[in-house]
Amino acid sequence: MNRQVFWPLCCIQGPRRPGRGLAWAIALACLAVSVPVGLFASEPVATYSIVAYDPETGDLGVAVQSKFFAVGSVVPFAQAGVGAVATQAQGNTSFGPRGLAMLKLGVAPEAALEALLAADEDREHRQVGIVDARGEAASFTGSECMDWAGHRVGENFAVQGNILVSEETVAAMARAYEETDDILAERLMRALEAGQEAGGDSRGMQSAGILIVRKGGGYGGFNDRYCDLRVDDHETPIAELRRLVDMWKHDALITEGYNLCEKEEWERAFEAGRRAIAMSPDAGEPHYHLGCYYSKAGKLELALEELKKAHELDGALPSWAPEDPDLDPLRDDPEFTKLLE
Repeated sequence: MNRQVFWPLCCIQGPRRPGRGLAWAIALACLAVSVPVGLFASEPVATYSIVAYDPETGDLGVAVQSKFFAVGSVVPFAQAGVGAVATQAQGNTSFGPRGLAMLKLGVAPEAALEALLAADEDREHRQVGIVDARGEAASFTGSECMDWAGHRVGENFAVQGNILVSEETVAAMARAYEETDDILAERLMRALEAGQEAGGDSRGMQSAGILIVRKGGGYGGFNDRYCDLRVDDHETPIAELRRLVDMWKHDALITEGYNLCEKEEWERAFEAGRRAIAMSPDAGEPHYHLGCYYSKAGKLELALEELKKAHELDGALPSWAPEDPDLDPLRDDPEFTKLLE
């Protein structure tokens, strides 16, 4: 029988970084106000996942793959500026919101994990990974999780998996994450790919997902859902997720370029533009955006050069170019006027 417990926020008192003693006090409070959690699914969410924090951007994310339908709707939870949680095996989905609530109040991941598990009579069937917005991470694999099951915790991340071909899956994921020098989405994606190459889920593949949160990072800045992509049912879900992530990454790099321009971090903006061009070498639009970055920085010759390339590749500049304020420094240049005509 499924039962729910709601962790009372009023039971938290004391210092901002509670230790083991307060974690157990939280757990006892949970037990005092309701019955133990027993969200026991009929089918285990046998999977491998990674939770991670990017200290450079503040991004927090989860990536996951499984022989399970729509795993991206079950395992990942994240809140900008707070943390990320992955709950799997006989997954207890209340661990996501309750774990994030504790992290928001300053409870360390290890202590939050202890509190969650203490209030759960089926904890030995659970697997959980947690990371907070300071990069502290923790992971748990219950003794009743199906072999091979285990986890690895590193700097700013934790990986975990169950019903895997071997331990090498999580080891390969950890290595790939640590060795990849890129934005968080790429590092998470490389970890998934490495896990699959090392054996992955012993039952095969079906679904995958990636969730990254950033304060104001959603469409129009109205929410924090920076990257939220899912493949719910596919013969090769990781390959399909890679295709989607590459599409997202191209646009994210362009947006990031403009954000860096606002901060006058010009070289980083130019690099973001060049990386977007490398992902779509036959498209004119990324050249157009790099031209805008150069124009905003006062590098007018380089701006014109990129705009000419955009014109050559697409046959014309974008329809908004004549009124684009980013190109105002070029308004009196006859070569720019010719491109617009």
